[in-house]
Amino acid sequence: MGTGSPGIATQSYEATGSVRAGGEGHLDAHGLSTAFDGSAGRLDELPGPADVLCAALSACILKNVERFSHLLPFQYDSATVRVVAEREEPPPHIVRMRYELEVVTDEPEGRVELLHRNIQKFGTITNTLRKACDVSGTIRAVAKGTGP
Repeated sequence: MGTGSPGIATQSYEATGSVRAGGEGHLDAHGLSTAFDGSAGRLDELPGPADVLCAALSACILKNVERFSHLLPFQYDSATVRVVAEREEPPPHIVRMRYELEVVTDEPEGRVELLHRNIQKFGTITNTLRKACDVSGTIRAVAKGTGP
């Protein structure tokens, strides 16, 4: 961890990418290696940058389910999330990101809402995206033995 402004700790993240003529791209980030759509149009078989952005928000939300399971503590078996981004143009930009988080748990509703508030308040990607567009979502608890 480095330091930026005095008294403020910073951490760096890095990814590399490349693209070949025709638009097939490749991304590498901390052990993740995947193809992506870098074409001028849309290659249906590969995720595009907006899909990767949705995946980053999904990963952030799920990472924080696990993180807060230890900090609160909060007992859960599994969690799944669906993220949808809405784009407008011109110019092209994401205006809204919505998520639906499902957590398999026997925790009471108040604890599930506490988990959700912490996820919304402390997610790095969530907070970053919230500065650029509207980010909101829901959480739903599923009783153990009935979920994913």
